[in-house]
Amino acid sequence: MQLSPLTALSPLDGRYAAKTDALRGLFSEYGLMRQRVRVEIAWLLALADTPGIPEIKPLSNESLNRLNKLVEDFDLPAAARVKGIETTTNHDMKAIEYYLKESLRGNPELERVSEFLHFACTSEDINNLAYALLLQEAREKHLLPMADKLSERVRGLAHRYAEIPMLARTHGQPASPTTLGKEFANMVARMRRQHAQLAAVSISGKFNGAVGNYNAHLAAYPELDWQDISRKLVESLGLEWSAYTVQIEPHDYMAEYFDALARFNTVMIDACRDIWGYISLGYFRQKPNTGEVGSSTMPHKINPIDFENAEGNFGIANALLRYFAEKLPISRWQRDLTDSTVLRNVGVAIGHSLLAYESFLKGLSKLEADSERMRADLNNNWEVLAEAIQTMMRRYGIETPYEQLKMLTRGKRINQDDLQRFIKDLEIPNQAKQRLLALTPAEYIGLAADLARDI
Repeated sequence: MQLSPLTALSPLDGRYAAKTDALRGLFSEYGLMRQRVRVEIAWLLALADTPGIPEIKPLSNESLNRLNKLVEDFDLPAAARVKGIETTTNHDMKAIEYYLKESLRGNPELERVSEFLHFACTSEDINNLAYALLLQEAREKHLLPMADKLSERVRGLAHRYAEIPMLARTHGQPASPTTLGKEFANMVARMRRQHAQLAAVSISGKFNGAVGNYNAHLAAYPELDWQDISRKLVESLGLEWSAYTVQIEPHDYMAEYFDALARFNTVMIDACRDIWGYISLGYFRQKPNTGEVGSSTMPHKINPIDFENAEGNFGIANALLRYFAEKLPISRWQRDLTDSTVLRNVGVAIGHSLLAYESFLKGLSKLEADSERMRADLNNNWEVLAEAIQTMMRRYGIETPYEQLKMLTRGKRINQDDLQRFIKDLEIPNQAKQRLLALTPAEYIGLAADLARDI
């Protein structure tokens, strides 16, 4: 069957193909090849800049331009050529090497140094840097900007709804009031913390040969400082140098990266569920879209499908991310190959994350707060003022205040008159009594509005 968005096995390349298109240049087979070519050329240039390797003379500007063009101009036909070579080599990394040697033909200067492509390298020297560069680009160009966009959008709602009082619910039961804006501010604070955690993960790379000891390097050039050459190469790519490794870079930074991303996603799952619940309570109305259908049989429905879609995609992403974080730092002895096929799915987790972010943003754009519905809930739950009354009683030394309010309110619905009769009988200063008598559930919001405005 011919491959198309309608026949793709993965919804990332099918139903959601248009929404994940920006990731294709990163996490596709082509994207990985492109970074491998970049690393191979960077290594050849590093060797050419090393004075202790007389076999490579300083390269001419023409040759330098030729090498840089191989990186800049690596396109789909080039990737197809690599794939064609792989049908013979049955080794994806060796196919890159042969492709590059083939591409150097016609330039005598580069042909003479072509055997220094992949010099003293194991495949993992190239691969670990390629994946590090992919994750670095994904974080800087997609994940962190989207996290910023999400937190800014939610921060706008925190400010917009800072003063709208809302009945809080602990254990699902009526609790001390808050404001709608303060609940959004809580989300923003959590999102920012996890954003900072993801941004702080140091992305690492190694370049030290078959088992991490520079064996082949020293065999060829024992007088050179290969650790310094390796460090400079890795750092030139904007990565942190891993000095101690086996054949593979330990992938501990990957675990930190994927855990941090999963924690951000978990905060977003919590936000999806809370907003879904507020829609269910009627605290939000959703703007209808002309032509959109909410139910195949119930014409009245506007379902919170964007938050449901986001939650589902976050769940898929986190299942993968947490598996990556658990699996990738583990490798038998100096290397096994179980990480290879796992790493090829990194883009799937990031793709589902980005889908979820877009759905969440779309859902937010449809929300309109129903302040009257929230105020009605507050007016039906005067018992939430029991906390304020018993705390005031404690201040003025009245015995068993908690127990008295418990007897009055627990498991009961009481109204304003019931509470005011109780307050009028209290032996507390008149000023304090008047403050309690004037208090309503909508006004009992503490610093919620200030906290929401300040975020």
